Amino acid sequence: MTGVPAPPTIRRGSNLPRVGGYNQVVVLEAIRHHPEGLSRVELASATGLSPQAVSNICRRLLDDDLVVEAGRRASGPGKPRTLLRLQPSGRYAVGVHLDPAVVSHVLLDLTGQPVARSARALRPGADPDEVLRDVVEDVDRLVAGSGIDPGRLVGLGVAAPGPLDRAAGTLVRPPNLPGWERVAVRDTLADATGLPVLLDKDVVAAAVGEVWAGGLGPGATAVFLYLGTGVGAGLVVGGEVLRGASGNAGEVGHLGTGATGPSCWCGLGGCLGEVCAPGQVVRRAVREGIGHWDLDPAAPDLTDAGGPTVPPPAGDPLHPGASVLVAFDAFCDLADAGDTRALALLEDWARHVAKSVTDLVDVLDADHVVFGGPLWARLSPTFLTLVPALVRDRAVGAAIHPIAVRGTVLGPDVAAVGAASTVLDQAFSARSSALLVD
Repeated sequence: MTGVPAPPTIRRGSNLPRVGGYNQVVVLEAIRHHPEGLSRVELASATGLSPQAVSNICRRLLDDDLVVEAGRRASGPGKPRTLLRLQPSGRYAVGVHLDPAVVSHVLLDLTGQPVARSARALRPGADPDEVLRDVVEDVDRLVAGSGIDPGRLVGLGVAAPGPLDRAAGTLVRPPNLPGWERVAVRDTLADATGLPVLLDKDVVAAAVGEVWAGGLGPGATAVFLYLGTGVGAGLVVGGEVLRGASGNAGEVGHLGTGATGPSCWCGLGGCLGEVCAPGQVVRRAVREGIGHWDLDPAAPDLTDAGGPTVPPPAGDPLHPGASVLVAFDAFCDLADAGDTRALALLEDWARHVAKSVTDLVDVLDADHVVFGGPLWARLSPTFLTLVPALVRDRAVGAAIHPIAVRGTVLGPDVAAVGAASTVLDQAFSARSSALLVD
């Protein structure tokens, strides 16, 4: 099996006049899931709406420049039918990822394709207000440089490490962003940009991006393991991304990996967030004589196990921080160059990650595992060599259904792409809640 997503399940519409807005999104979503285009007759069949309702909706979508007529296709007797496809330039969304090391920005068109990208290193010592002012400037510059009509922007999505209060639009003291205590990210950026703003946890946003881009079919159940300055999991069940009661689903830093260390602030050893922290990997490489890197001792703790790590031993020059990513990159260079000890350390890391991923696969009965995040490009050769077989050998569901294990289709700025995708998803995905009447 190749792990290719199953054909999409199209939501059925309603012919009640008062839910025309919902029906319009149902039709738009059906068109989005078929990039090759659908005719009006096919749309009526797929959505369950009457031919007249579909005709009226398609006329509105064409008038709003959300879809475009894209050629004809013969289908049985009679004249060829006109196909409708999404108009990429019909609407746009901006995504921002507030990573502890770098702030990424991306502009997506209606099909979810990136139109423009930019990134800025997080200024050392910058407070939240300064960082958010930088975000506003960078978003303005990104949109202006792209040449798009700002009036076609649907909104701004922001992805950030948790915990966060999604309902309030605030970050709630994320361990990887020291000093961000109850920061009103959503309202601050909405006031400054004049755009609607959505705030999501970065791993949740990454999973939304993977679904929106078509990397996961509408019926997929998946674990998206995000590997960056910290580690987290985006969870997808039946094509729906799980956010949890407060928007903080995916905190997997304390899952056991089967390792005996390093020590975690929770009092146990071998927690996934510690084992996967790039600083811990570099520190272990130094202890084992693989290399030596002197890092900034004043750099803040950037591990993501849900709280501060146990301080390093006295005299240890390595402190996890932004510059640890430079050392981690150098360590990966050694592995790529054939250093057997560095490669063995990466392989050991992959085995421990596979154990935790398998636990998540079993909990969800998942049929997809997707890896992504800033570190993924350096890890993918080793992880894709070892992890797929380990997961399939150990996961309970593997005896019943295939489990696809792969890297993200979205690239290293998957969280920023996902943040923009949450805006498109909110605006253009059919939701049953839209049928509720107060």
